[in-house]
Amino acid sequence: MSSPTAFPTPALNATASSLVNQVDAAIGGKHVAIAKLTDVAGDFATNAAISALILFVTLWLATWASRLARATFNRIPSGHRDETLGGFIASLVKYVVVMLGGIAILNRLGFQTTSIITVLGAASLAVGLALQGALSNVAAGVMILMFRPYRVGDYVSIATKLGTVKRLDLFNTELVDPDGLKVIVPNGKGFGDVVTNYTDIPRRRIQIKVGIDYDDSIQQAIDIVLKIATDDERVLADPAPWCMCTELADSWVTVELRCWSEGKVYWNTYYDILRSIKEGFDAAGITIPYPTQTGVSKDAKAQDNAPGPAPTRTVSTGADPRAPKELAPPARPHQDGGEPRLE
Repeated sequence: MSSPTAFPTPALNATASSLVNQVDAAIGGKHVAIAKLTDVAGDFATNAAISALILFVTLWLATWASRLARATFNRIPSGHRDETLGGFIASLVKYVVVMLGGIAILNRLGFQTTSIITVLGAASLAVGLALQGALSNVAAGVMILMFRPYRVGDYVSIATKLGTVKRLDLFNTELVDPDGLKVIVPNGKGFGDVVTNYTDIPRRRIQIKVGIDYDDSIQQAIDIVLKIATDDERVLADPAPWCMCTELADSWVTVELRCWSEGKVYWNTYYDILRSIKEGFDAAGITIPYPTQTGVSKDAKAQDNAPGPAPTRTVSTGADPRAPKELAPPARPHQDGGEPRLE
């Protein structure tokens, strides 16, 4: 007799169905997570690519806008154009475009612009303290544009540095020194330190001091110097050249010339007058003293301090009678018949 067939119970069926549902849910959840991750990665890659494109366009646009501002400024007639203001405006336009491009990039990456502004406003004190040097240079650049202590093309001395101003931007002033070297001076130095402008003056005083010998005629030297200054066309007649005896030094008499010339020909006039004074004094027989030194020979000094001839040591006519005969030195008379001396 055959055994009856066993059928699964309802409880077993429910357990198997639950396991199947859990497996299906897990597999479906993984698919959803992978799909979401793929979407996020795709969105980030798209935003990154667009941000890189915005950065490239921003940099190109900043350079183009700066050049456009410079070209527009150069269209102004030269009589009404200020090179210092043109360079500053071109630099300002460039930085503004870069700042706007940076905000657009942050917004594209998902940062809220309003949140960025809020954070920057809250951190303004810390940023100001950290960038106080750079911000002070910007403020100094604005003050330089307002008060104009120097302009592009002026020959100036800033923070003990001499040079011609070539460019002025938001942060720095660029100089070219007499050796052709490029010198960068922060704008804070250009406004807060002592600045000497050698170009922004119509005329400049020439001051030359020359020493003559005490035996020479002071009036003759003064007449020669005044004639040289008066005959030079670059020396201004008003105020008239002035020359007087200003010092009685240890070894010379100082004759000083003071005259005025235009600032652009100052150095050539100064050096030409200096040379003419030397040639005029030579022609008139006037001596320009110069320091002298007396040399003492070392051999001569040693000879002066050398002692006289050493005294001659003499001994008795015979050897020491107490010394052994084989050790006693022989005695012989001098060639001149004097007393005998030991060998």
